[in-house]
Amino acid sequence: MLDKLEAINQRFIHIGEDMTNPDVIADMKKFIQLNKDYKELEPIVNAYKIYKNVVDNIASTREILKTEKDEEFRDMAKSELAELVDKKETLEEEIRVMLIPKDPQDAKNAIVEIRAGTGGDEASIFAGDLYRMYIKFCETKNWKVEVIDMMEGTVGGFKEVIFEVKGEDVYGQMKYESGVHRVQRVPKTETQGRVHTSAASIVVLPEAEEFDIELNMSDIRKDTFCSSGPGGQSVNTTYSAIRLTHIPTGIVATCQDEKSQIKNYEKALSVLRTRLYEIEYQKYLDEVSSKRKTMVSTGDRSAKIRTYNWPQGRVTDHRIGLTLYNLQSIIDGDIQELIDQLQLAENAERLKEEIKQ
Repeated sequence: MLDKLEAINQRFIHIGEDMTNPDVIADMKKFIQLNKDYKELEPIVNAYKIYKNVVDNIASTREILKTEKDEEFRDMAKSELAELVDKKETLEEEIRVMLIPKDPQDAKNAIVEIRAGTGGDEASIFAGDLYRMYIKFCETKNWKVEVIDMMEGTVGGFKEVIFEVKGEDVYGQMKYESGVHRVQRVPKTETQGRVHTSAASIVVLPEAEEFDIELNMSDIRKDTFCSSGPGGQSVNTTYSAIRLTHIPTGIVATCQDEKSQIKNYEKALSVLRTRLYEIEYQKYLDEVSSKRKTMVSTGDRSAKIRTYNWPQGRVTDHRIGLTLYNLQSIIDGDIQELIDQLQLAENAERLKEEIKQ
């Protein structure tokens, strides 16, 4: 393991040197990639330095035990050696997980789409609950959320809401939310007190950056229209809302959240770029989702991943068989434990893949 870690350390040093090269700095695409690589390797290199220090201390402690005659000093050395060996084993497990090749998409921002499914008005209300849950979760992570488009439900919530989340390692956390979320509760519209089952589907996509996909602007048709919904005097009076259509594929992206046509255009272009990027990324997701139970491909939007049961106060994630009895705190944005458990399960699956290869 030391040889492999030393090779990573050398690569880390070389990347740091390359990033100060004026030719590299001038090549923005290359510089951004090197910066990403540097950030990914940094925690491994830091762990390597700690691990190497522990290995060196084990070697020196064993040398002391070979020559030392004083029994009291030997007992101290034996105790220290046992602690060091335990620490070495723990570090090795942590480093093995860190050495698993990361999905390069994990560090990206995310586009999140929530759509009401079966269940009528109750499904729209539930879609609104999920939206608020994610907003609160993003607040705890200090991530920035920008709404791109929304269609409100007739009695509350949303028939559809699309938003962008910006921050550190957003997609790596949010990607586990893709799939169908099911709710079991007595709807506000129910007069008999019966428990109904409704659903909402969530799609989380890594935001495509400008360098990820080349867009030919002549392939895009731009339409403007009046915004609808909340927004003050500009609603239904100015043509600030934007609809972009990619003619070769027929993919459409709209944005009417901003009062500025320019800002709406930029957001819609970002969504369009992401949806075009999804076509290629889909192939990778389909392959991964067939191997790992923690992941649902964006193409399989019918896959039920989680149930929120109000009468029992429980949330069950069906991919890993995890049930938690703190539904209210989860709906209030406390979903980190669910994500952590899914990440642990995925790391275990990826370790198995690495061993097989």
